[in-house]
Amino acid sequence: MTEDIGTILKNWNYDPENSIRKVVDENGTEKIQVRVDQGAFQGILQMELDGRPDGRKPHNEEFILDFCRNNLDNHITNRGTESGFNLNRKVCEELFEESRMLYERYIFLLQIQDYDRVICDTERNMEMFRFINRYAAREKDRLNLEKWWPYILRIHAVARVMIATQDNDYETGIQIIRKTQEKIENLKEVDAEEFIFEKQRSQKALDELIQELEHKQPLTETEKIKKELVEAIEKEEFEKAAQLRDRLEEMGETADK
Repeated sequence: MTEDIGTILKNWNYDPENSIRKVVDENGTEKIQVRVDQGAFQGILQMELDGRPDGRKPHNEEFILDFCRNNLDNHITNRGTESGFNLNRKVCEELFEESRMLYERYIFLLQIQDYDRVICDTERNMEMFRFINRYAAREKDRLNLEKWWPYILRIHAVARVMIATQDNDYETGIQIIRKTQEKIENLKEVDAEEFIFEKQRSQKALDELIQELEHKQPLTETEKIKKELVEAIEKEEFEKAAQLRDRLEEMGETADK
């Protein structure tokens, strides 16, 4: 078997607008591949779509977080309380690395519109944020990921919104955004530039997404009639305008509501 990837590169010309794809290996396992062009260095980055992005099983578990949770469960079983359980610096570093890998994957998943997996990865990272914040021995480690809450809440919401709008359910999408904006606004302040920046950027991005959905959202029957009424008045079609007003009154609506 040749180890040269030249044939793959030749059949997949680099295009910055289309540099990510899903592939399936000989075992039927889905993976993400990213085409890379670094001048003289041409290559492909690859990660697993399920489980850890690197395909490893740390401590014989699917994720480091699972390993830590099992340790917590054993601690509680042996001592009857979670008191005394903590995450040392080395374990926290492993968790931070796992969180980073999940982040890198869900960014690519967003681009290929695999929204279910985006939701899965962002939820796992949020669980990790909470776990570390609760159990890390050092305050520095407990606070390390807190600055990214606005960002991860936004990405999680965007994926859910995209799924809703695939079914043309714009109202649910708008509700998801508004609830997420409220969560972001009520987050406990974190003394970090990243938190302030991401909070502002996330709220702005969600505002823009709401505007986009409202523009796409089909008009209700009442809204359609009111729109026709405005157009009739502008065209001085007063008989038609009167008929439209009558229809609104029959529906329990008025033209100025």
